[in-house]
Amino acid sequence: MSKDRPVPGDRIKPKKSALVQFTSMTLQLEAFVVAFAAVALYGLRDSGFEKGPVTLSSPTAIWVAGGVLFVLLLVLSRMTASPAGIAGGTIAQVLVIATGLFLTMMFLVAVVFVAMWVASLRIGTRVDRERRAYDDAHPETAPNM
Repeated sequence: MSKDRPVPGDRIKPKKSALVQFTSMTLQLEAFVVAFAAVALYGLRDSGFEKGPVTLSSPTAIWVAGGVLFVLLLVLSRMTASPAGIAGGTIAQVLVIATGLFLTMMFLVAVVFVAMWVASLRIGTRVDRERRAYDDAHPETAPNM
């Protein structure tokens, strides 16, 4: 018998919450975009190109700010199973929007990620609700695999 398919008597392992999966992945992707934005800001610090209304000319300030936001987003991505993690992720969206003050193009990128965050919250909640409804209607297969 293959262990890919459950057999009677096997322990049923519940699926991970779709809300947790979606929000966690959104924050992880956002963390790497913030890291690349820090690299771009570092490269543009002495150029004449338009960066944003607020200037960070110190390389140390650029790397510390980018690094702190990067780590914050990664830590929050592991906390999305709790309401505090979801609230923290929502607050982090404001911080990512604020990066547009240093690098104007980040306003556009942040809007895309805010849309992804809202979609993750709505769709993840809906998928979890539908899974619970299915499991309630089909107790012999609950939790669905």
